Amino acid sequence: MRLVRMYAVGAAMFLGVAPLAPAKELILTSPPRESEQKAREIFQPITEYLSRVLDQPVTFRYSDNWLSYQSEMQKDKYDIVFDGPHFVSYRTTKHHHTPLVKLPGKFIFVLIARKDNQRINKIEDVYGRVLCAPAPPNLGALTILSLYPNPARQPVLMDTKGFPQAYEGLLSGKCSAAAMQIKIFEKLDKDRKAMKVLYESKGLPNQAITASTRLDAAQRARLTEALLSDSGKQATAKLREEYNGQDFVPASAEEYQTPVEYLKDVWGFQP
Repeated sequence: MRLVRMYAVGAAMFLGVAPLAPAKELILTSPPRESEQKAREIFQPITEYLSRVLDQPVTFRYSDNWLSYQSEMQKDKYDIVFDGPHFVSYRTTKHHHTPLVKLPGKFIFVLIARKDNQRINKIEDVYGRVLCAPAPPNLGALTILSLYPNPARQPVLMDTKGFPQAYEGLLSGKCSAAAMQIKIFEKLDKDRKAMKVLYESKGLPNQAITASTRLDAAQRARLTEALLSDSGKQATAKLREEYNGQDFVPASAEEYQTPVEYLKDVWGFQP
């Protein structure tokens, strides 16, 4: 193959035609939810697979903090991205990314309180009280905080880094209420003996992979087909194992029109 390319370059020079430039590198990324080592273990098989599918180099870029991840996204620096529906919705509406595939199921969030706390029985009872939740731009926190548009009547957020920690914070009395993804809540409180649900959100589409406009329609279609294939399942196995191991399914831009609304109060994402 190398000899063929050298011959092609030499022939082009002999004929007075400039040789073709090498294919531009495409950047694949995901939020900084795990260590760099683990992230690379998850995404390296995917970049190698997509590079073969597109016959173009695909490189994983790790962001070690949310600010840089969001900033680069707002500048449309990423070509292929896997993340939550609010970010998918933002890129779809702002930068015309195309959702390719998504994880099945819906994102549903709940606002919960301890059953033995008789003072907290409805969402209004959380005004001015401590709310345990991962900090924004976590979608669970943003979904629950959207219930409190009046700045003078908002809960005080305690960043717990994760939903299990939010549950433990509520259980131990560090906070009066907690924001939770419903699937995690159902695992932690199977019989709902300790907690009561004050609010349950509507379902949002799951996490998805999008492609930027720097990939043409044929490339995007090729990626979708490849990610849904048996070879694609092998390449994405480690990624899907992080989220219950279910296979990807096709995604559409239409289903990701509204989740961007949850980002309206996050710096840099305002319409």
